[in-house]
Amino acid sequence: MNDAMIAGVPAGGIADLDQAEVERLFDDLQARLPDVWRRIRQDDPLESVVVVPSMSIDRIGPSAGAMNQALEERLLFLLLLLRQPRLRMVFVTSMPVSEAIIEYYLSLLPGVIPSHARSRLQLVSVGDSSATPLTDKLLGRPRLLAHIASLVPDPARSHLVPYTSTPRERDLALLLGIPMYAADPRLYPLGTKTGCRRVFAEAGVEHPYGTEDLHSTDDVVDALLDLHASRPSAPWALVKLNDGVSGSGNALVDLRDLPDASDASDASDPRVRETVVERLRNLQLEDTTVPVEAYLRRLEEIGGIVEERVVGDEVRSPSVQLRVTPLGELEILSTHDQILGGPTGQLYLGARFPADPAYATTITRDAERVGRVLADKGVIGRFALDFVVVRHGDAWEAHAIEINLRKGGTTHPFLTLQFLTDGEYVHEEGRFVTPSGQARHLVATDHLEDPALRGLRTEDLFDLVARSGLHFDQSRQTGVVFHMISSITECGRVGMTAIGDTPDSAQEVFDRAESALLTEARASLRPLAVPAPARLGEGLR
Repeated sequence: MNDAMIAGVPAGGIADLDQAEVERLFDDLQARLPDVWRRIRQDDPLESVVVVPSMSIDRIGPSAGAMNQALEERLLFLLLLLRQPRLRMVFVTSMPVSEAIIEYYLSLLPGVIPSHARSRLQLVSVGDSSATPLTDKLLGRPRLLAHIASLVPDPARSHLVPYTSTPRERDLALLLGIPMYAADPRLYPLGTKTGCRRVFAEAGVEHPYGTEDLHSTDDVVDALLDLHASRPSAPWALVKLNDGVSGSGNALVDLRDLPDASDASDASDPRVRETVVERLRNLQLEDTTVPVEAYLRRLEEIGGIVEERVVGDEVRSPSVQLRVTPLGELEILSTHDQILGGPTGQLYLGARFPADPAYATTITRDAERVGRVLADKGVIGRFALDFVVVRHGDAWEAHAIEINLRKGGTTHPFLTLQFLTDGEYVHEEGRFVTPSGQARHLVATDHLEDPALRGLRTEDLFDLVARSGLHFDQSRQTGVVFHMISSITECGRVGMTAIGDTPDSAQEVFDRAESALLTEARASLRPLAVPAPARLGEGLR
């Protein structure tokens, strides 16, 4: 165990410290991050990064350990950083990652000998397949934490990369003795649905009419009545849990054909209020595995918001990725058009990059205003802003709806493209270009799902990639990169990023890969013929 790991922490550990002392130690640790950042990519043999892709997020529906592992493995695209010839990486997961999957990612590295990259990679697994977040598993195993710390050659040249940042990731950083490249957990409320609305108001960007900081059914009913009074033509309202992820904490309430009332916000009007209460009992949940009663109980526990569901001639949901470096620099990284599905069309399924030029610069401008507010509040690391854009005739109108102070569904496809091509997104032009000036586009999903995929093993997927020419081609810088590979057999689900030189070619690559994979999967389930019995004595010859 290195000295930095135990400096300032009593023998009993973090549990023996009060909150103020923990926060002081964390501030001291994070103060080292700018120096670590300045040393990045300096060909330093002691530079290292520790990746802990823990899904430390709120969920109200069931969660399977196998899917948690697959979501952790989404961050395996970070192995592409090993193209830096001296960088060392420690990658931690709940369960061991198949060596074949590691070889697959290392084979993508341009100009790097895979075995050399592999020698600089340390894989650590807990051996715990439960749905408990990975960070919790590590905090409960001090000896394993000490082992991870021992793999860091120099804490002054290392940092922690989590999936999200909660007090648990803060404690993990303290125990490892390395700063964390992510938002301070004390700023977590800024990324809740309530916090988002307040930040949007402070930044002066357009966002849907609504009410935040709701903690009871009565609060929600009052907010719905207020919405109906202020927007009587609004057909739908959205209820959102403060910590919902990928749309799974959203629900739809029907406001059509409510009884007339002189003041619909008057709670004493029995006709309107009783109807709204009844509509709330029958709200349409995006996560259909969760009973309405459980959803409303969760809202009472963590809070939520009500806001108007914006409608128009056409509705889309783009996003903007940004980051604030440890040096305080705000950078616009990318724009995406999100692909949504689910019962009410709010569940994140995938994305296209870049976003449509018709509104890409508009949402980028608004995102930059929000980003500056967040940077002024001390946020560092990557984050994303989600928008709803609606077309009225020929004009697009943008509404900010969400801030994700963490990595998300658009992070790994974009960084996969960036790491493979060395290209960059020119936000003033709304396009991604490689060093040679060529444009690149992508279509990505985390939700290529079909029961037939359970008939395939990881080896079968790689065999298909080799036979069908789907592998990413470094010479043409187009093709497919798969992720969440370990979930293909148990969950019948896999993710992929398809890269092309135009939007249409990226979609064509995506469609061809999806068709080939499903065809192979269905062929794998064809019943085997029963062998004819061998003649007596034939097997002895």
